[in-house]
Amino acid sequence: MRTTVTLDPDSESLIRREMALKRKSFKQVLNEAICQSLQSQPSSEPLATYKTPTFQSGYQPGIDRGRLQQLADDLEMDAFLSTRRNMQK
Repeated sequence: MRTTVTLDPDSESLIRREMALKRKSFKQVLNEAICQSLQSQPSSEPLATYKTPTFQSGYQPGIDRGRLQQLADDLEMDAFLSTRRNMQK
């Protein structure tokens, strides 16, 4: 498979050094490095579970604290429009 890879300068220098030491092409060194890295990792072990810390909130379930200001704005706009409608009558 042919693809384009963007390497960090540090990675490129490691590959170039390995090329000079082993007298191999860029392609060979890169493929060997990828294979060694991926084969050395155990793939059958289950991933560690991550537990999110929880805390007690004063808000009821379903209340989005991030949208409380929007709720206040909506209520204020409703009150304004209601007042305006009453003035026009």
